[in-house]
Amino acid sequence: MLEQYLKNRLKDKKILLMTHIVLGYPNFEDGYQMVESMVEAGVDLMELQIPFSEPIADGPVILRANQSALAKGVTVKKCLEFAGDVADKFPIPFLIMTYYNILFQYGLKRFAGVMAKNGIQGAIVPDLPPEEGKEYLDAMKNHERCPIFIFSPTTPLERMKYIASHGNGFIYCVARKGVTGAETDFSADLQSYLARCRQATTLPIALGFGVKDKSDVDFLTGRVDIAVIGSQTIRLVENEGVGAVAPFISSLR
Repeated sequence: MLEQYLKNRLKDKKILLMTHIVLGYPNFEDGYQMVESMVEAGVDLMELQIPFSEPIADGPVILRANQSALAKGVTVKKCLEFAGDVADKFPIPFLIMTYYNILFQYGLKRFAGVMAKNGIQGAIVPDLPPEEGKEYLDAMKNHERCPIFIFSPTTPLERMKYIASHGNGFIYCVARKGVTGAETDFSADLQSYLARCRQATTLPIALGFGVKDKSDVDFLTGRVDIAVIGSQTIRLVENEGVGAVAPFISSLR
């Protein structure tokens, strides 16, 4: 269902936008306002991060947001309720992004079941490779949710094909080694990597890690299907407040 939604959306748009918020940051009320602003500005799908104490794929900006949310007592239960509320309210797909420890502690079957009940389309779990995720994959399949897997520039083609065979919805391609939020050189150097990604899967391709302005989105147009905006939005909220979100997202088109 998610894959078809994306492919239908791409008939009308040259590139889609996916944004990222940390649930409970700065608080749930402001988070709701951010979601509303992003949807009104034309975002096509969104990942909602359940905060975790050791978000190993995330750089300092998202790490601080995770720490802030946890310090305020944000719970998995509240995050899933919030995710259900926005999925019911807004007409775009929402995904959960978090780390495996959260799912393991909550219960994999239970987690997938709550996602399905709350209308969440899929999940991104960066620290769970497919060969370690049979129970997770079975639970996601049973509840018709999409496990979103990740390619990186160091992933060989055969490994990409193996990863893609377990994925659904789309593939998240990270633009470089390292964590979120650092500078990424959007240049022809990405070409061979993205060509390898295309060769490995027929699923839509998203690219994130360092997308921060319209010039980056313009560069990615025609090369990937989805540009992912993560740390830059949270950086703006940190420095300027939630009112900065709507004009920033609008500026990316």
